[in-house]
Amino acid sequence: MMDVANKTAPSRAASAGARPRLLYVVTEDWYFLSHRLPMARAARDAGFEVHVATNVTNGAEAIAREGFILHRVPFARGRLSPGSVLRTVRVLRRVHRDVQPSVVHHVALQAAVLGALAAKGHRAPCVHAMTGLGFMFTATGTKARLTQRFVLAILRRLFNRPRDVVLVQNPDDRAMFETLGIAPERIVLIPGSGVDTDRLKPTPEPPGAVTVGFVGRLLEDKGIRTLIEAHQSLRASGADVRLLIAGTPDPANPASVSEAEAKQWSGLPGVTWLGQVTDIPGFWAQAHIAVLPSRREGLPLSLLEAAACGRPMVATDVPGCREIVVPEETGLLVPVDDASALANAIRTLAESPGLRRRYGDNARLRVVERFSAAEIGHAIVALYRKLVGASNPAHNA
Repeated sequence: MMDVANKTAPSRAASAGARPRLLYVVTEDWYFLSHRLPMARAARDAGFEVHVATNVTNGAEAIAREGFILHRVPFARGRLSPGSVLRTVRVLRRVHRDVQPSVVHHVALQAAVLGALAAKGHRAPCVHAMTGLGFMFTATGTKARLTQRFVLAILRRLFNRPRDVVLVQNPDDRAMFETLGIAPERIVLIPGSGVDTDRLKPTPEPPGAVTVGFVGRLLEDKGIRTLIEAHQSLRASGADVRLLIAGTPDPANPASVSEAEAKQWSGLPGVTWLGQVTDIPGFWAQAHIAVLPSRREGLPLSLLEAAACGRPMVATDVPGCREIVVPEETGLLVPVDDASALANAIRTLAESPGLRRRYGDNARLRVVERFSAAEIGHAIVALYRKLVGASNPAHNA
């Protein structure tokens, strides 16, 4: 069950003076690589032995190249059956026994819940990282509300364990977890996982028609359909604005659009769907404006990366987005699911190169000062060391 990035697997018990062991638990290897790699690198460079427990698709080699130790765990996204839950928890408990981690970092809701269940009886402190809260907390309707109450009751029970902390990315989520009954001293706010501001740098605007860029999974909750509607209304009014979309549907998410619908967008006037994009600096070099009309975020990586590249932003006035999009400073905020307001905000920036330049410069500065990999890495390592030291003074570096 374990892929080892170096030649020798760790012994079952840590010897005196051994490096503290950090175990990441995350549902998908690609999500770990895209959203948690800066944190893991910071921990590795600070002396932690880093383990990653995740479902593996094609990220094994990339994880191994970082010097991390990989543990294959059969996470099932989408509809969960009791059998799949028990199987995942059983494998995670085996990973706990084999690794004997000094601290565990659960990434997002499913990994946090199943990981907390698997951690029962083990002494390692856990970081439960809540990232946007997902479809379960943006869905509406009677069934959704009942499910939310049930899950929140479980979270209160699981996350108040001594020495555990809940990690949030914005003040709104911190206030929400306090309301749920999580002790304030157990809630830690660290904004995101860090952006590589050396790799992501400002570039000149591309020539030609103003291009709006969207990066993200093609989900209703990300506002992709609202964006398509807003863009087409701009085109219908005579505005020569183009839309560049990077991302793919996520069939495991109930809010995902279909592959067929995504393909149809490329047939619309001024729309180009690129699919999955790995060259993020290259993508933003082709766009003038970054847009994310999401219904809720933890802290949107796509906007942080766009801001690092000096791009002004248009986003919805929701938790997460408003941490990076400051009205009249780094971009414009609009109401949720409001295609008309979104179109007007895009038009405002499309018609003003000076405004785009000012917002883009401010956005870059905000990312460098608050959200860089160096800043976030320092904060997360300090948290890990505090937790390890509290549970084992011998490891308190």
